[in-house]
Amino acid sequence: MQKNKTLKGVLAVSAVVAMFSTVGVQAQTPPSAAQNGAAGQIGSNTKLSSGDEKALKDMAQANINEVAAAKIALGKAQSSEVKAFAQKMVEDHSSALTKVQTVAQQKGVELPTEPDAKHKAMAARLEKQSGSAFDKMYMENAGTKDHKMVLSTLKSDASLIKDPDVKALADAHTPVVEEHLKSAQQMSMKSGK
Repeated sequence: MQKNKTLKGVLAVSAVVAMFSTVGVQAQTPPSAAQNGAAGQIGSNTKLSSGDEKALKDMAQANINEVAAAKIALGKAQSSEVKAFAQKMVEDHSSALTKVQTVAQQKGVELPTEPDAKHKAMAARLEKQSGSAFDKMYMENAGTKDHKMVLSTLKSDASLIKDPDVKALADAHTPVVEEHLKSAQQMSMKSGK
């Protein structure tokens, strides 16, 4: 039961992170790459609205950020509970990322492929921590803060989504992110913050 809650918390963070990292991703992706990708796709010939494209990129970025942080936690976490949470984040966010990538490919949307600058910086800070200090930093940032941000972004993006496939992805992501957030918050309360 606790692992499920933890995983949901992690997914929420990833979703939030993805939503807020779209600006950096768009700067890294030349417009021609997205256009060329769309021309070569055998899927929907209809170009996605900017809101739909942003939502896809946000979801991808959030999942990428969450998986990257969780992989660090698998190697550095002291608490078995934090390690279990991180494993759930890797599993849930990797699965979610695959689904986002499939829809993006069908729609001809170029997605980010690595954590955004903010999360690269967080990863560097996490790498310098160890023991309970690492566990606390990971759960506060990747567990709680990121999932809150992803959830907020998901809800914001959802109001702009028109494509049914992108809408279905966002609708599927939201409860998972909510559950990850809830798990992360419960773990923080148990450990006395």
